[in-house]
Amino acid sequence: MKAIYKRELRSYFASPIGYVCIAILLALFGFYYYLVMQYRSTSYISSVYSTMFIWCMMVVPILTMRSMSDDQRNKTDQALLTAPVGVTGIVLGKFLACFTVFAVAILGSLLPAVVLSFVSSLKWVTVLGTVLGALFYGGAMIAIGVFISSLTQSQIIAAIGTFGASMFLLIIDQLSGTVTDPVISKVITWISFNSRYRPFTNGVFNISSIVFFLSVMAVFVFLTARRLESKRWS
Repeated sequence: MKAIYKRELRSYFASPIGYVCIAILLALFGFYYYLVMQYRSTSYISSVYSTMFIWCMMVVPILTMRSMSDDQRNKTDQALLTAPVGVTGIVLGKFLACFTVFAVAILGSLLPAVVLSFVSSLKWVTVLGTVLGALFYGGAMIAIGVFISSLTQSQIIAAIGTFGASMFLLIIDQLSGTVTDPVISKVITWISFNSRYRPFTNGVFNISSIVFFLSVMAVFVFLTARRLESKRWS
């Protein structure tokens, strides 16, 4: 797994993808932090992350689109499948490489907050909770994106599929309000990523939400591994 992780992480920075994704997110974070300084109130910092949340979810499909589909298109997946490493290790290596690039951008956004903390008081519990929530939410979306990437050889289709899944999970809360059946409404609310993410934005480290996001990651890593396993035997 370690070799796969290093290979995939190196590939992100051997091409412009890793640099561009990180640069775009950090530039947008910097812009919204600049607006906070214009308002002269650190209470608006939470709005920086709520606004950037959608942008972050739009970057995830770009990170995951090539994770599995690129190997299928270039036929390098055959070499991976015959290598002395388990399919779970292959998937975990690719997942962790994507997540590392995403985490660098999210954690890098804390630099302006650290600078502002020297001249004003910050609610660090809220800021750190929001960042942690974004990492868990992003990790779950990356696991879904890697799985979708394993279903096709086309990077474009993989990106569109992941983007569609991301948008669906962003608006699923609105569906619960239109459903009259209380059981279905409760199920929709339970699987809603937004309802799981929201406590973090208030500085609440909800254990059930953490377990939920980790479970989503585990399930889709497992499904991707089974997809690769089927290709190995075929």
